[in-house]
Amino acid sequence: MTRTNCIDCFSFFREFDFPDFYGRNWSAFWDAVSGLVFIPEHVRFTGWELLAERVPDGAMMLRDCLDRYRDLYRPGLRVEYL
Repeated sequence: MTRTNCIDCFSFFREFDFPDFYGRNWSAFWDAVSGLVFIPEHVRFTGWELLAERVPDGAMMLRDCLDRYRDLYRPGLRVEYL
């Protein structure tokens, strides 16, 4: 998988009810988490090590986006990577 298409592999999008028109790229992901979908105060990713091993760029992008979201909008957001 490449950095751009690995975004399809995350069940995150189903769990957080991303809209059908969601563009499946990192810019669209940022638009969605910063204004289109609700992200709960506590998010837990299980199987993170396997994901990071198989799709390292995608895992890094996901983590970076959620860190940025927390820094800008939700200082109380807790994300676990298990």
